[in-house]
Amino acid sequence: MAEPRSSEPVVLLNEVFPGDTNALDTLFGGRLMSIMDTAAGMAASQFAHQEFVTVSVDALKFKRPAYQGDVIRTIARVVWTSRRTVGVLVRSCRMTRSDWDPEEICSGYFFMVAVDGSMNPVEVPQFTPSNEEEQSQWDAAQRARDAMR
Repeated sequence: MAEPRSSEPVVLLNEVFPGDTNALDTLFGGRLMSIMDTAAGMAASQFAHQEFVTVSVDALKFKRPAYQGDVIRTIARVVWTSRRTVGVLVRSCRMTRSDWDPEEICSGYFFMVAVDGSMNPVEVPQFTPSNEEEQSQWDAAQRARDAMR
């Protein structure tokens, strides 16, 4: 099996526009989930150079709102693998244009399955934790995955 192509994180920046908000001018949770899912798919694809589809999402933790005009920085990193699945830890922060100081608003694990052109699952390169932090993230992703079964 091939080695991972890249385990570098993917970083997305999105501005919160009026169409992304509710009556309180805060970001719709579903819009944030879409941003996070996109980042997870990109991180998985960068890691394995494969096409991926989302198979499950761990319970997302919405910690605080984002507001119209905020910039959302989303960082996604592959932290876990099985034979055909990649687990991606995704964290989103809100930042204002006046200070660009990140404040985490949501995090969770997205599990992506690699597929071929016929939508059949295919094997992925394996991620091997190389330090204590990576092992801790691997273990947390495994617990999240186990809890979904």
